[in-house]
Parts: sequence; structure tokens; C-alpha cells
Amino acid sequence: MKLGRVELSLPDVPRLGLAAFRNRIVFHLVFIALAMATLALAVALLNEERQRNAQRYEQTFAKSLAGIVAQLRHPAGQLALMNPEPAQVDPGWVAPLLLPFAAIDFDDATKAQHAVEMAGCALLYPDGASLCAAVGSNAYAGGFVYLVASLDAPPLASRERGALDLADVHRVRIDLKQGGIAQHWLAPVEMLDAQRGQLPGFTLDAPEGTTALPRKARPQRDFRGWVWREGPCLSTAEPCPRRTTLSLRLPVEAFREALFRPGGPQWPPADLVRTGLRLRLLGPGEAVLFDSAAPGAQPPLHLGRLAATLAPGETLRITRAGRVVALLQGADASGAPPSPWLMALIQRLPVPAMPRMLSARDGVSTPAGRFDVTLTGDLQGLDRTLSASAARLAWPVAAMLAAIALAWLIIEIGLIRRVATLTKRAAALSHQLQAPGRFELGRLDVADLRGSDELGILAGSLADLLQHARDSLHREQLRAEREHDQWHAVGHEIMSPLQSLMLLHGSEADPSRRYVQRMQQAVKVLYGQASPSEALAAATLAVGRLDLDAFLRQVAANAVYAGIAGVVYAPAPDAVWVQADEYPLEDALTHALTNADRHRLPGTPITLALRLEGELATVDIHNRGPQIADDRLARIFDYGVSDAQPEDGVRRGQGLFVAKTYLAKMGGSIAARNVDDGVVFEIGLRRS
Repeated sequence: MKLGRVELSLPDVPRLGLAAFRNRIVFHLVFIALAMATLALAVALLNEERQRNAQRYEQTFAKSLAGIVAQLRHPAGQLALMNPEPAQVDPGWVAPLLLPFAAIDFDDATKAQHAVEMAGCALLYPDGASLCAAVGSNAYAGGFVYLVASLDAPPLASRERGALDLADVHRVRIDLKQGGIAQHWLAPVEMLDAQRGQLPGFTLDAPEGTTALPRKARPQRDFRGWVWREGPCLSTAEPCPRRTTLSLRLPVEAFREALFRPGGPQWPPADLVRTGLRLRLLGPGEAVLFDSAAPGAQPPLHLGRLAATLAPGETLRITRAGRVVALLQGADASGAPPSPWLMALIQRLPVPAMPRMLSARDGVSTPAGRFDVTLTGDLQGLDRTLSASAARLAWPVAAMLAAIALAWLIIEIGLIRRVATLTKRAAALSHQLQAPGRFELGRLDVADLRGSDELGILAGSLADLLQHARDSLHREQLRAEREHDQWHAVGHEIMSPLQSLMLLHGSEADPSRRYVQRMQQAVKVLYGQASPSEALAAATLAVGRLDLDAFLRQVAANAVYAGIAGVVYAPAPDAVWVQADEYPLEDALTHALTNADRHRLPGTPITLALRLEGELATVDIHNRGPQIADDRLARIFDYGVSDAQPEDGVRRGQGLFVAKTYLAKMGGSIAARNVDDGVVFEIGLRRS
């Protein structure tokens, strides 16, 4: 009986009912419900946020337009409305802007600075300087360009009245170009006192680098300019730098001509955005204190900046007399494109009953006319913003779902799946034990389930208990088989002398024959016909000194009584002492002689010969007859190997096995070899 691992095919495994997997199903449903609840919570929060955003946006939409209109009604906003087109001049040149008021009071420094600050028309330079170039909104104020510059400057070197060489004085150079027309002015500083001076303007026809005025030069009558130095010293350096303001009014002939064209004055001039100005404050030695062409100047407010105040999805439309002045749209604050699947999810969420598109309208009056401002809002812009916010919040939700999935995976692989595996293997084992017609205690293989946790300890304990039961059952089976074979070995050995008795009492008239036959029958019934392998292996022999020559003489003489005739032995001249047990050795020789008798040619003798080789005495048993196949020479001594058919139900193939076993226990050996006329069995014993 062989015990092995339980290996059952799927049809042999009993179909487990739903109750066997109830806990596993509940476990899966709990984790699915937890994941669904997390998603439902995220969607509910997203829907609530969307509804709040929609309601808040509807309430603040009109306020957004009011804030934009208020910004546009400010002089800086009006300046942006009245100058919507970008300047079309070369880099480094400044295009004058149209002011939201008639003119700048350039003769008063405070008023000029206040007008510039209110209008927000100044270019701001990185060194703190500023410059406003503008024209008034009133056509009848004259065709003038106003320049107001503010900078930090040291004390200015003044021109003496009547001096023509300006190389050693501070001076202002102004260049103007308009299409193919160019005008140049040079205005030297003439300080009236320490804080105030004037700038008489002289028209120049010379190119760059001119520092001398022509003889009998006269200032241009309509050119006006002032310089003011105000405030404390800006540093401890000498000479003391102070905040200096330049205020100039330039007469432009092209602008004046626009006032007197047929059909009424044309103001502002059509080519205002193509008019370029450049102002420089030069000092002695051609030092440049200020240049309007310096890089990095920040332009005034323009309508494009209003786009930053618009929410995503909002559109600001500014028109004047039916013509679109500006069309601005709110940009996505996140800067990243919305997620398509989030947008699809958000747009399917319910929203309060409100129009999809919102619109509000207002107007701004300026000296250049009325501007209509229309603000439209689309809730899809809110959805885009919400999508960007939800994309950032999606990571925590994804992390929660990942944590749930990880927990499920750990419990599923580390516990539930191992429990299911153990359940299936236990069910297969139980099914095997209940199979009709056999009893086989299989092995519960839990090598992959063992561990230091609770399930690993439980699985290991069950496997150890089952293994202990299998070992106990196996030991009991071996003991029973050993006992069974031992009794049959005893019976086998009893049968040999009984067979000899049957020969001695061979006559049917001999009254002893009947009792011998009864003894044989009783041995067969009592001890059976099983293999004696285990019994012989457990037998103990009493090995002592034995005269092998005398022993062989006796065996040859008594062989006829064992039913083996024609055994011939040539005695040795002297006694040969060996280590052996007399009776087991006689059994071994008898089994070998029986085998030789069964295979010898009829009428031929069986010869016994004794050879001495060192410390070994060898008995050769030679019979004439068929040879043994080479591949069976070693196997004929194994238990149950025989080419003879069973006789009276007695299994063959035991005698040579018994001989080999007995001789091995005595330190001897037995082997077979083929010779030309038959077979020789060699029995070797150690000499004593």
C-alpha cells in the first residue's frame, strides 16, 4: 500500500456550495461598496461645488461688469478705450496717446503731474523715470503734442542768454517723424532759479550730433517747455540729484492742418498711431541723462489687460458706433487643458434652473464718444475651472481608491485566497477518504500556505496532524505486513523438512504419511503463502565455527531425502573451518540444490566442489542444463523472480532470495555464472 499526495482532477473534487464561499463573497462586496461609496462621495462633493459655483457666479455676474465699467470710466480706462490700436512706429519711438481731457496744463508742474497720473499715460522705465506723450481730446485746443517726463537728475547746467554753443549745457532734443515728414527741436535749459527753468525750443534741420545753434536763431513761438527740480536730495552724492520734471508742448504742423481740412476738423488725426517721438535729455560732453528709447519701458494700461479680470468662459465686447473696438475672453486660470472625462462627468451633473448663458450690458462716455460694453458668461467656463480643480482633487480620491485596492489585494492574496485554497484541498482530501472501495489517507500539501500568521500556523498544524496520522498508519501497515510475512516465512521454512518427511514416508501404506500431509495442510492454512522478505530481514542468526567439508559431505549424503538425487561431492583432504550457522546454511544450500535440480538435464549429476581462495571458502554447485540470460543473473536472487509457474498456489521465486538473505547475515554471498555446459552457483563464506 503506497501513500502519496492528493492529486484529484476537477471532476473528482466535490462541487462546493455557495455557503462555502459566503464569507469571501461578503468580503468582496464590502470592498466594492467601500470603493463605490468613495466615488459617490467624490461625485456628490463635485456636484455640490458645481451648484455653488453656478449660484455664486449668477449673483456676482452683474457686479463683475460693474467693476469693469468702473475701471473703464476712470481716466486711465478712458485712455485705454480712446487708444485701442497699438502704436505703429519703429522700436524706440513713442506714439502719442489721445487724452481723456482737452489738454495738459504744462505750465504748472503739479497740474501736469496730476494729469499724467490720472490718465495713466506714462511709460515707466526700470530706473524710475517716466514719460507721457499725448495729445488733447479737444480739437480746438490746437495741434500740439504734450510731453511730460520725470527723472532723477543732478543740477542742470544752464545756457546763458544769446549763447549759440550748447555743448557745455544741459539740453533736450526732441525728434518727431510722421510718414516721410520729420521735425527736430533742441531746447537748452535756462534756469530761472535753483528749482525752475525754461526750455526755449529751436527748430533744427541738422541731423544727430548738432550742439550749436545757427546765428540769429530764434525760439519757435508755439514751442513751450519748463523744467522743475523739486524735493530733497535723493542721495548723499555731490552734486545733489533731485526729482526733475520736464513739461513740453510741441506744435506739429501736420496736426494743425487736420484742424482746418474741408468738412470740419479731423481729430484725433488719422495717423496718430503712426507718429513717433523721441525725447533725450543730454548733458555736457554728450552725456545722456534720459532717453525715451531706453529698453524695458512698461506701457500704459491697454484693453488687453482687462482679459485678466475675466473668468473662464466670459467674453467682453466693447463697441463704438457699431464697430468692435475690443473682444476679450477669459483664460483658464489653471493654464492646463481640462480633462475630457472630467468635463463629460461634470456636464452630466444636475444644476439649478438658470440660463446657460448670462449677459449684461453697460456704457462708458468719453470725450471721443460713447462705448458700449457687453459682458457674456457661459457656465461651461465654470465647468472648465471646476474640471481643473477636480483634476487636482482627483489625486486624493485616486489615492483612497488605491489604498482600498491595496488593502483588498493584501487580504485577498494573504488571507482569503489561502483560505479558499486550504478549503479546496481539505474538500478534495475528504472526498478521497469517502471514496467507496478503498481507504487511502492522502497528504494535505500546505507548503505554500505555511507562515507565521494565524492561517499559516493553522494550516501547518493541520498538515502536521495529518502527517502524524499518516506515519502512524504507515507504521501499523508495515508492522502488519512484517508480521504477516514473518509467519509465512516460518511456514515456508517448516514446509521444507515436511517435504523431506513426505519422501521418507512416501508409501501410501505408511501410517505416518497421513499425519505428515495433515501437518503440511495445517501449515498452509495457518501461515498462508505470502512473501517472507520482511520476516527474513528481521531474523537473527547464531554464527559460529563450522567444518564446511564435513557439512558438505552430510548435505550430499542427505540430499536424496530432500528429493534431490545425484548430488556428488569430492571431499577435501583437510577440514575447512568457516563462520556460519549450520541450519540456515543447510537451508541456503538446499534452495540452491533445488533450483539446480529443477533446471539440470535429466540423468546428469549435480556436483559440489570446494575451493579455497585466501580467507574465502567457495562452494561451487554445478548443474548441466540451459544457461541463464545475462540480464537475469543478478535478478534471480530478488524476491519473487522466477520463470517457474506457481505450484499448489505456492508462489515461486522465494528460495534463492532466502539463500541470499541467510548468507548475507552470515557474512557470505551467493552468485550465479554461466559455463559452457550449464550454470554454476558460487556460495562464498569467510574462513575461521
